[in-house]
Parts: sequence; structure tokens; C-alpha cells
Amino acid sequence: MGVTWSARAVLPPGLASDLARDAVQARLDRLVGEVSHWEPQSALSRFNRAAAGECVVLPEDLWTVLNAALEAAAGSDGAFDPTMGRLVDLWGFGPAGARLDAPSPEAVTAARAAAGWRRLQLSAADRSARQPGGLALDLSGIAKGYGVDLIAETLAGLGVSACLAEIGGELRGVGVRPNGEPWWVEIETPPDLAAAPPPIRLALHGLAVATSGDYRLSRETGGRRVAHTLDPRTGAPLVEAPASVTVIHESCMMADALSTVLTVLGPEAGAAYAEARGLAARSLTREGDERLSPAFRAMLD
Repeated sequence: MGVTWSARAVLPPGLASDLARDAVQARLDRLVGEVSHWEPQSALSRFNRAAAGECVVLPEDLWTVLNAALEAAAGSDGAFDPTMGRLVDLWGFGPAGARLDAPSPEAVTAARAAAGWRRLQLSAADRSARQPGGLALDLSGIAKGYGVDLIAETLAGLGVSACLAEIGGELRGVGVRPNGEPWWVEIETPPDLAAAPPPIRLALHGLAVATSGDYRLSRETGGRRVAHTLDPRTGAPLVEAPASVTVIHESCMMADALSTVLTVLGPEAGAAYAEARGLAARSLTREGDERLSPAFRAMLD
């Protein structure tokens, strides 16, 4: 995934930390082998190379994440789209490597024509997906959160009832610490705000938190700063995106996807989306303006 993972856990008697660590690493290695668009031999990459009309049976993790991604796409009218792989490459954020110049409008139009979550057909009967031709999956907006959930589930399978799991800054807390305190975390504040609001600490007790922010990854393309989050509606990087969006959810996978949805929608539409669905969300603009959804504000009271 290009990031580190970590876990703090209250281990039961007889469970060595090395055994727990190795079990988590093996589970994440399996995930990467299924859903990574950076691994040429991953199940996802093999689907991306499949011929038009071919139905590809998907392994369990890829099937689970792809279904959740399509749920996020349908629920946001395409603000989240897991079929943007060609566009991600085109803008220099994929395995093809960075680029110094912006792609031509013609190239963007062609890549957009190959994308589109509605083009993807799944069959639950045999757990397969049909390659419509030229469609390239990219699950980087949701797979990291799913990986966090897998850390917690893997440790639970070893008898761990309390842990704080993390991948690349996305976190999920289970149970409480030995002193009875919950797992406290502080939401990361982007470094380039005009005025930073006071820090917010969260108690993750059966909850996960994910933050999207282009301050983590951007490139200079065509002489301007280009955000790594693409707008599926235009096929181009976001122009006036929030500096960061944080979502709290029981599932880190869904928190990951929803933080991307709200980022793409922008401050106004994103705030309305979060409120209508009862999401606990916080957004920050580079001017330092902060928006807290009613559900998020209630968690701080």
C-alpha cells in the first residue's frame, strides 16, 4: 500500500507479540496480493488486463472491497468511483509514475470513457466481475481502511479484545486500554492552513476514523500543484477541495470511502451529504474554516 501499519494491543496470556505481528503481516500481504493496483500479479491487476467480455472470478478480499466501493459510488452518485485506474495513471499518481506535464484533454476524455462504475457488472452467484473492456480498477480510496479492519479482526481471532489498529493514519479502536481508558487519538491537522483550529481528540471505542487530505500527496504538473484526489465527474484533480475531511464510522473501510466522497463533493455539498445521512464528519478549508456535522459535534459534547 506504500504506507506503514501499526497496532497497539493488549495481548492475552500466552500470545507472543512476534506471533501476533506475523499473523497481521501475513493477512495484509494477502490483501495486497488481491487488491493492489501497484502489484502486476495482484488479482485486481489481472482483472484490469482481462479481455473485453471476460468474467473474472474474484478472491474474497477483492470481492468484499469492490462491493463496498460500488455501494459508496451508488450512494454518492459517482463522487466515489473505483474504476478510475486509467485516469490515476494519466495524472501521474499510479504505477506508471509521475509526469511533469498535464495530460491532453483528448487523453482525459478517452480515459473517462473507459471508466465508470456503472459499466462494472458483478455476479454474486459465482463471485465474478465482467470486464467491459478497458476498465481499470483502483481501490486506493477504500482498501487502506479495509486493511485496518483486517488488523483488528486478525487480532480478535488470536484472542485480542483490545487494540488500536492503524494504516497510514487511518485508525480503529477496539476495547479499552489496560488502565480502563479508551484509545485516544488526535485528528491530524494539515500543515498549510491559514489559521489552524484547536486540535480535536477522539476516543475510539468500537469506532474507526479516516482522514482524506491532499496535503499528504500532490505533485507539480504543468507548473501547478495537482491534488491526488480526482473528481470522477471531470476526470481531473480537484480544484477547490477541502484541506482535509475526517469521518468517524464503525467500519474503517467505510470511513475511508466516505472521507473521499465528502472531499470530492466539497465543503458545501459535503456538509449537506453528511448531515442528511447522519455521518460524523469534519472538514477544514485551507483558510482555516471548520465544519462539524451534527453527529460529529454530538460526539464531542
